[in-house]
Amino acid sequence: MSSSWQQTTSTAKDSSSSWGQQQPQSALELNKNKTSLVVIDLQKGVVQMQGQPHAANAVVSNAAKLAEAFRNNNMPVFLVHVVMGSPAASLRPTVDQAPWSSSGQPPPKDWTDIVPELGPKEGDILISKRQWGAFYGTELDLQLRRRGQDTLVLCGIATNIAVESTARFAYEYGYNQVFVEDGMTGIFSPDAHNNSLATFRRIGRVRSTQNVLDALK
Repeated sequence: MSSSWQQTTSTAKDSSSSWGQQQPQSALELNKNKTSLVVIDLQKGVVQMQGQPHAANAVVSNAAKLAEAFRNNNMPVFLVHVVMGSPAASLRPTVDQAPWSSSGQPPPKDWTDIVPELGPKEGDILISKRQWGAFYGTELDLQLRRRGQDTLVLCGIATNIAVESTARFAYEYGYNQVFVEDGMTGIFSPDAHNNSLATFRRIGRVRSTQNVLDALK
C-alpha cells in the first residue's frame, strides 16, 4: 500500500513539474489556403514610439518581408490601424495611468497612415479599429471567415497592448496563431514584450520571421 502510494505521489509530482514547461518547437507548417498575415498598428503615429526590445524600424522591416511573401503566395494580408474616434462618442474609463501620453493636441493628419514600407498594396485588406484589439468593433473576423481562414500570423506594435489584445480575442474565436517574435516589439520595458510571449506560447506558436518565410517557400 505504501509503495503504491509513493509511486502515485511520484507520478503526480512528475506531472506537476512538467506542467507549463515550454515544449520543443516543432517545424512550422502553414496551409497557404487558410493562413493570413495580420499586421497590427504599423502606422506613422505608432512606429515613432520607442520599442523594446526590438527597434520599430526592425519590426517594420520584418513585417514588410512577411507581407511581400504572403502577397507572392496569393495569401491575404490584413493591415490594421487604429484611428481616432470622436471624443464626444468615446467612453473614458478612469485609470491610474493613461495608456498613451498626450499633449492634449490633436495628432498629425498622417498619424493613422500605414507606413509606406507596408503599403497598403493592391489586394491588401485595411482594417480600422478604435480599441486596442483588432477584432472589437471591426469586420476582421467576418473577412477572415469569408475567406475560409483559420490561421493567423501576427506581428506589429505593441506586443503587450494591441497585439496581445488581438491575440486573446483570436484564441477565444478559435483561430490558430503564429506570433512573429522579431516582427513585434513592446513598449514600457523589455519585460512587457517577454511577458506577452509567455502568454502567446499558451495560445499559439512563437516563431521568427525566418521561420515563417521558410514555411512559405
